[in-house]
Amino acid sequence: MRVHVVSDVHGNSEDLEKAGAGADALICLGDLVLFLDYADHARGIFPDLFGVENADRLVELRTARRFEEARVFGDRLWAGIDRHAAIESAVRRQYAELFAAFPTPTYATYGNVDMPSLWPEYAQSGTTVLDGERAEIGGLVFGFVGGGLRTPMRTPYEVDDATYAAKIAALGEVDVLCTHIPPEVPDLCYDTVARRFERGSTALLEAIHTVRPKYALFGHVHQPLVRRMRIGATECVNVGHFASSGTPWALEW
Repeated sequence: MRVHVVSDVHGNSEDLEKAGAGADALICLGDLVLFLDYADHARGIFPDLFGVENADRLVELRTARRFEEARVFGDRLWAGIDRHAAIESAVRRQYAELFAAFPTPTYATYGNVDMPSLWPEYAQSGTTVLDGERAEIGGLVFGFVGGGLRTPMRTPYEVDDATYAAKIAALGEVDVLCTHIPPEVPDLCYDTVARRFERGSTALLEAIHTVRPKYALFGHVHQPLVRRMRIGATECVNVGHFASSGTPWALEW
């Protein structure tokens, strides 16, 4: 059995169409939407609306962790624009293209920049969406938890710690834990290019210690200090920034 795993697709529909080649199934750990590409400030919803110079400034403020200034700067740009309608329209265009690229079968959960309310409109019959739920694939039990935790970035699908912990607990015993964010381990949470720690989950780390799955798979941190480490019986793997690599991570058994 061979499964390909991707995360942080961020608009890369061209490579997504090929991501399932040679595999029995594809798993997607979220972040389909491209709001702003930190490597190429000309790509994404934000520069499409406000131009590259404003995207440069927003990235500069966020990278410097000047989140309140970034929020005020963004609010000035959005003044007089129906933010929700503009973003939803752009996300819908991206989702139509990205969901059409998923092979059959695909098992997917949300990333922190995704809009879960729209997924039922675009997920086709070959795509199973799971969040706080399990699926059996090739005789192994996979547990899925999507989204991220609250941050100053205020991305669309962030939940409080208790809600996230409840979703982790609902999975019970699984062979493979599939989440968008990593467990709360500094080496797994630090982004070497953004030069900051992303939020990881202590509830996920506790589940790794108690449930002892074979694997814990995640994304979210685009350039992690450490991509892979063993915690007890569990191999923890950042499956990679698919938007830039275009290459899925493979799990075989």
